[in-house]
Amino acid sequence: MRKPESTTTGLLPGGSWWRALLESRWRDRLQLVTELSVEFHDAAAAAPAQGTGRPGPALQRLIGRATSARRALADTDDALARLAAGRFGRCENCAVPIPARTLRAEPEARYCARCAGSAVVHPEGSLVTA
Repeated sequence: MRKPESTTTGLLPGGSWWRALLESRWRDRLQLVTELSVEFHDAAAAAPAQGTGRPGPALQRLIGRATSARRALADTDDALARLAAGRFGRCENCAVPIPARTLRAEPEARYCARCAGSAVVHPEGSLVTA
C-alpha cells in the first residue's frame, strides 16, 4: 500500500489509502474481539465456580484484553466515521491538521500533539484541557 505524500491530511487526495488502511485495521480488530470473546466464553464455561461471584485471575485477564480490543475496535470505527464526515486528520479539540506521519503511526489519532500533551483524555474519549 503506497503511503500518501502530504505531511498533513487536510482534505486528503489519498483518502482512499486511509480508508483501506482503517478498514483493514477494523477487520483485524473485529477478528481479535471475536477470538477473545470465544476464548472468554469457553474459559468461563470450563472454569470451576469459585463461590465469590467474581471471575478468577485468568478470566479477569481475558476480560481486560477483550475490553482493550473492543476499545481499539471502537477507536477505528470512530476514525472511519471521521473520514466519512471529512474530519479525519484534524484535531478534535482545536481542528489543527494532524501530521500524516502521526496518522501513519496511529491512524486512530484524534488529537494533535499539543492538545494530547496538555490534556487529560477520559476513557470514553472526551478531552479535558489542563
